[in-house]
Amino acid sequence: QVQLVESGGGLVQPGGSLRLSCAASGFTFSRYAMRWYRQAPGKQRELVAGILSVGLTNYVDSVKGRFTISRDNAKNTVYLQMNSLNAEDTAVYYCNVNYYSNTYWGQGTQVTVSS
Repeated sequence: QVQLVESGGGLVQPGGSLRLSCAASGFTFSRYAMRWYRQAPGKQRELVAGILSVGLTNYVDSVKGRFTISRDNAKNTVYLQMNSLNAEDTAVYYCNVNYYSNTYWGQGTQVTVSS
């Protein structure tokens, strides 16, 4: 079955960087778009970045120029490189795939930006 496992979250100071990873299994990874979402306390889950199977990417305006989504199809893994982090980036980050009309989520990884 489809499984998504995120890792790489943690506590970082403002201005710092983190790289999130999402290891996928149970489907042909290279054929599907992958997405990163985040959910801050008291807020709705929002789409942060997406990457198509062909490598095209898109980002929410608030992270453009700071975050980079990438994928390694040989490792069935999607990444989110996050630079210049600020307090507003504090959230649980989730990996997502839509597969055969079903939506799958990982368990999430906490990112906390604080001094």
